[in-house]
Amino acid sequence: MTLIKSISGIRGTIGGNPGDNLTPIDAVKFTSAYGSFIKQQRTKDEYRVVVGRDARLSGEMLQQLVMQTLVGMGIHVIDLDLSTTPTVELAVKLEHADGGIILTASHNPKQWNALKLLDKNGEFLNAEAGAKILELAESAELNFADVDDLGEIHKNDAYIDIHIDEVLDLELVDEDAIKAAGFKIVVDGVNSTGGIAIPMLLNRLGVHTVKLYCEPNGRFPHNPEPLKEHLGDICALVKEENADLGIVVDPDVDRLAFIDETGEMFGEEYTLVACADYVLGENPGATVSNLSSSRALRDVTLKHGGTYHAAAVGEVNVVAKMKEVGAVIGGEGNGGIIYPESHYGRDALVGVALFLTHLAKQKVKVSELRASYPAYFMSKKKIELTPGLDVDGILKAVAENHKTEEINTIDGVKIDFEKHWVHLRKSNTEPIIRIYTEAPSQTEADQIADDMIAEIKQIAGI
Repeated sequence: MTLIKSISGIRGTIGGNPGDNLTPIDAVKFTSAYGSFIKQQRTKDEYRVVVGRDARLSGEMLQQLVMQTLVGMGIHVIDLDLSTTPTVELAVKLEHADGGIILTASHNPKQWNALKLLDKNGEFLNAEAGAKILELAESAELNFADVDDLGEIHKNDAYIDIHIDEVLDLELVDEDAIKAAGFKIVVDGVNSTGGIAIPMLLNRLGVHTVKLYCEPNGRFPHNPEPLKEHLGDICALVKEENADLGIVVDPDVDRLAFIDETGEMFGEEYTLVACADYVLGENPGATVSNLSSSRALRDVTLKHGGTYHAAAVGEVNVVAKMKEVGAVIGGEGNGGIIYPESHYGRDALVGVALFLTHLAKQKVKVSELRASYPAYFMSKKKIELTPGLDVDGILKAVAENHKTEEINTIDGVKIDFEKHWVHLRKSNTEPIIRIYTEAPSQTEADQIADDMIAEIKQIAGI
């Protein structure tokens, strides 16, 4: 099955059979459930939902299905058409809308698409709301509007410009400093909407931009997840162009990675570290990342006299913890920057503006900035277990074995040692334990992961 229904939305591969893949019937079904949920939240005369999409080949088809379903429920639609996830999030806030739907499968390959669902704050739904929508989708409680009460579609293609205006108005974004630096930057927009938004932002900042794969036609020229093994073309082009850096985003522009002037990866984990370093230097306070993100954020936070907090994996969990502790910045190690002064969502445009301000003020090369941060290396492995094994019991036994260390159990088991950490998370769908480690060298990180696999096998008797 390639239709995945979760509290954060519905995603799957296009075509095939309803209920097994993401078909038009499934899109209408879950949009109807979402529309019903929106109308249940409060009684009012008029409901409005913002809809936008990345440039996937199936995006226009899905968007029409989604918008017309909302119209059929008597809900007005603000149609952003080609957009980004953070742009839709911001638009929900600025329009005082009742919610938003983003049609994107993020970093998944072209055959995938998804409905990402937002609340009236432009934030991803919490677990309770997501569960209610899944329940509504399987019920007969859906009610559509009479002919005189159908919704209307209002197109607004100005929101990427509005989003950029909002970014440039942020107090810690120094437009003049960036312009004075005279940066030359290569941008890989993976032929999606980042190829529209990022060059537009850089143009406003006076950057000499070299575009690579910035045609929003949905034909991804490489695996769209912004990892080193997929980014050979931009790494080579940064060197060839003698550029100051490269910028890479995923198809819906909520993940951000940088390439230094030598064509080497800055490190996706260090996108948040660098932006936080700048923000904390201007506004000390708390930071948040998920349990599987680099310890470097904690180190940088403590350097600035702030407090670091860990959240369970998942953007909605990071946002909840950020609100709880009043964090000045947070995010995830996959290149997701969440800056509350803008909005509570991962935003590559905000990340670019903060990073370039930091780089301009430091007056250093990107490689030198990276070298100024603690060096950590990650290993990500997994162990497949025999079905029927007590995975929770295994995790408890691991925690007991290391009870003298710092243990966190809000999301699996994380063990913090003096110079490294291990995070174990079980899969909800397979008898698998995912093993994440971080240490001062790649060799150590890999060895620690292998040692943990051996410990788990001993506990499980396999």
